[in-house]
Amino acid sequence: MTVTRKEIRLVVLDRDGVINHDSEAFIKSPREWLPLDGSIEAIALLSRNGFTVAVASNQSGIGRQLMQRSALHATHRKMRRAVRAAGGKIDRVVYCPHLPDDQCDCRKPAPGMLRRLGKHYGVPLRGVPVIGDSERDLAAARAVDARPILVLTGNGRKTKDALDTQGQAVEHYEDLLVAAKVLVSETH
Repeated sequence: MTVTRKEIRLVVLDRDGVINHDSEAFIKSPREWLPLDGSIEAIALLSRNGFTVAVASNQSGIGRQLMQRSALHATHRKMRRAVRAAGGKIDRVVYCPHLPDDQCDCRKPAPGMLRRLGKHYGVPLRGVPVIGDSERDLAAARAVDARPILVLTGNGRKTKDALDTQGQAVEHYEDLLVAAKVLVSETH
């Protein structure tokens, strides 16, 4: 008998400004992590409808020595607990701890974190929804031929205005919950 791996329907989310409120001073502790309205419900909706939800987030606060990895992991535990309590699951969280000038291949707009997720799940990234609030999220998605989706929370409105000025159209939604509902509707 041949066992085939269940088909993965992956969606990748940025964290700050998409799932939770962003801060110019960085989210340095679980106490500072506050979900955006509807974001936890959105992740639960995706999970219940067969999506594997992963998070890919630049976290240069570590490289800047503004927080310890233990605080970041505690923050991610809080986020995952909130999603679990709503009936959903964040399957995997990857992050880049590097500074913008470190020349790493993982800090968005570089696609390293997305490639890592594709390799982990054994799936091609072509067409995988990657939801973010900044140009660097969209650029990372484009670099791996994923489906860049902008939400207008966090830096999203400013990002959309900049893209509009450049004449660049992008798939966009008011927030993560609206984006999740669209993705779920596409599967039915």
